Amino acid sequence: MPRKQICKVMNIAIFASGSGSNCENIIRYFRTSERIHVVLVVSNRPDAYALERARRLGVPTAVVPKGELNTPEGIMPLLKKHDTDCIVLAGFLPMIPDFLIDAYPQKIVNIHPALLPRYGGKGMWGHHVHEAVKAAGDTETGISIHYVTPVCDSGEMIAQFSTPISPDDTPETIAMKVHELEMAHFPQVLEQLWSD
Repeated sequence: MPRKQICKVMNIAIFASGSGSNCENIIRYFRTSERIHVVLVVSNRPDAYALERARRLGVPTAVVPKGELNTPEGIMPLLKKHDTDCIVLAGFLPMIPDFLIDAYPQKIVNIHPALLPRYGGKGMWGHHVHEAVKAAGDTETGISIHYVTPVCDSGEMIAQFSTPISPDDTPETIAMKVHELEMAHFPQVLEQLWSD
């Protein structure tokens, strides 16, 4: 009789700085999963609405200011306490320190609201990206899901999804199209990545 393979549960910590719509979407997506659990939501900002979304869904939260994030003693005990296997950046603005990348090699994933390598790097987040896409007159934009490395937005690409944009689109409507891609694809990509 063949032995039944036992799959390890993957515990995800989500890092978020803002409203947390991606964070909530990921939490809801994996609520019934036997393979992937969201065990913690971390923010650098105590007023980030992502924390409230997580609390309402019963996920533990923590505020880790940038100074604490940049020291091993400020963040590592928290991640170990929750038996964290992987980290997902969902609108998290601070750079991830090298020691954390070394502790979670190929286990920290970011989502960027453009088709990297275009519109990546320092200062390129949120509306800044959509305004740059509009100013360039691009005919498409999208999302990039990639591993995190010490160089901002330069890690190995996991997946990209695109959407057409027209001359009539504004930065606001471009943002809406990108948001739809995030909602549709981000949790599924994480599931494919960590369910094997």
